[in-house]
Amino acid sequence: VQLVESGGGLVQPGGSLRLSCAASGFTFSSYDMSWYRQAPGKERELVADITSTGGSTNSADSMKGRFTISRHNAKNTVYLQMDNLTPEDTAVYYCNAHRTYFLKPYTYWGQGTQVTVSS
Repeated sequence: VQLVESGGGLVQPGGSLRLSCAASGFTFSSYDMSWYRQAPGKERELVADITSTGGSTNSADSMKGRFTISRHNAKNTVYLQMDNLTPEDTAVYYCNAHRTYFLKPYTYWGQGTQVTVSS
């Protein structure tokens, strides 16, 4: 199982980035997907999630209207479009796959990609 994030980097305040997470080794279309982030000295927090079919999405209140999660099941990839970035968005962003199958939880994590918002 692999989740490989990409697209992070340094961006100026007000800028945009699009993160990608390429999945392999499991049935991607059967899993709900999430993006989390962790800033230095802070706990990991949920950014956004999307159901296995892409029919429903949810994002944290502080990111509503700025961050958009989407997925392409044929490409086994989930995306996070981030607009109007602020220095407070600086963090390592992680991709997560999760499902419950016959009452057993399954969850996988990527290694993370650094996003730095600074002038």
